[in-house]
Amino acid sequence: MDRTVARLNIEHYRRLLAKETDETRRQTLQRLLTEEEAKLAEPKPAERNRRNL
Repeated sequence: MDRTVARLNIEHYRRLLAKETDETRRQTLQRLLTEEEAKLAEPKPAERNRRNL
């Protein structure tokens, strides 16, 4: 479920970035987008357990 939320957030932040003109807000949106993309780059919990064996 967390990965689904991250994907939805990524889509949302990308849409907002496409329209936003204020540089401060754009930087905030970019930071949030980067954080969500990092969440998707992390291995799933089941994958993490297998790697630790």
